[in-house]
Amino acid sequence: MDKKITIAIDGFSSTGKSTLAKQLAKYLGYVYVDTGAMYRAVAYFAMKSGFINNDHFDKLALINSLSNIKLHFQFNSELGFAEMYLNNENIEKQIRTIEVSNFVSKVAEVSEVRSKLVEQQQEMGKNKGIVMDGRDIASVVFPNAELKIFMTASAQTRAQRRFEELQQKGDSVTFDEVLNNVEERDYIDTHRADSPLFKDEKAIEIDNSNLSREEQFEKVLNLVTTILK
Repeated sequence: MDKKITIAIDGFSSTGKSTLAKQLAKYLGYVYVDTGAMYRAVAYFAMKSGFINNDHFDKLALINSLSNIKLHFQFNSELGFAEMYLNNENIEKQIRTIEVSNFVSKVAEVSEVRSKLVEQQQEMGKNKGIVMDGRDIASVVFPNAELKIFMTASAQTRAQRRFEELQQKGDSVTFDEVLNNVEERDYIDTHRADSPLFKDEKAIEIDNSNLSREEQFEKVLNLVTTILK
């Protein structure tokens, strides 16, 4: 089918946005962009540069260093998806830790960071045929997207999923740590002054608390098929 659309997926942390986006992109032959990975990469850069820790956040130093941050995705055929690179270094594993999760929402609050990344994201999607997930894709990055999805689930459900994922990777974390991180990120994401997380009026809400990945995929694929027809 020649017609291509833009699919914007927003939602709370650990709702499986990336999993769904990857499934759709693979099935449709579309480009997939994980904007969360981009913000995580900037947070990781800030951590490594000493700009942010549990006691302080030097926003000005980060803003002044944005020109030194070069991000790109590189497809890994063995994994079947593109990995995040920061200044030509593969940091896919490093940005998925609980430490980065603890800082990413604070870094994403910075207007200059959002402006830099939104510009890159819009350039990536100018030819359509793209699936992008994040917090402000439907509202800011692609306000004219043909399909907008807003994903949600209870904080307990999302924390349990994230906890199990981190355990499988061998990370030493407690469930309470993960739950606290999920709840804190929810608050920051929905209360920040610049591009807060909210459900776009044209977005279709999907609560996947009790949906399997397959059920969720089929539900959204039906929406895509309807639009393409």
